[in-house]
Amino acid sequence: MAINLANNSSLANITSLPASVSGGALTLVSSQTASSSATIDFTSGIDSTYDSYVFKLINIHPSSNPGIISFQGTTDGTNYNTTITSTVFRAYHNESGSSSALQYAVNFDQAQGTGLQNLDSGSGNASDKASSGTLQIFAPSSTTFVKHFIANFSNVNDGDFNHNVFVAGYFNTTSAITGIRFQMDSGNIDDGIIKMYGVA
Repeated sequence: MAINLANNSSLANITSLPASVSGGALTLVSSQTASSSATIDFTSGIDSTYDSYVFKLINIHPSSNPGIISFQGTTDGTNYNTTITSTVFRAYHNESGSSSALQYAVNFDQAQGTGLQNLDSGSGNASDKASSGTLQIFAPSSTTFVKHFIANFSNVNDGDFNHNVFVAGYFNTTSAITGIRFQMDSGNIDDGIIKMYGVA
């Protein structure tokens, strides 16, 4: 099994892969832009087409201070209250360099909860504050297994602390997840872009 290289110069010049090697890809399924939005819902395109879906949240700016970007899933297209068990930890460091830590985020996890799942530690609503990150959900259409998710977010709060937040958990249901909702824990999503990709 050979990999064809243009001029045999480097791996950067690969022109084709053997048929047995899958290259994989992210395919943009949909994109939404917030504008003082109470919620942003993705209710179409989450199906068995892809084994996992990646959401890219870009410069999510809250109307409230602080505002925590959160998410939930639905199995019936109406109620966003699927049972979640999750774990969350974070690292933080302030601009002056005087305070930093790595800690478990005790109040951000859930044990068979049905509320919103926090994705960051809360951004300030000043014009230079926002949150960005990635959420990946695995096999949402499975009717056999629970639905795992992982997330990593970076946000800047009103005290000029950068937080790096790591979230993992699962929707404890064997029903298909048919929609994902994003919203702030309080107030609206003032601005920001959310893109949903399918993973081939």
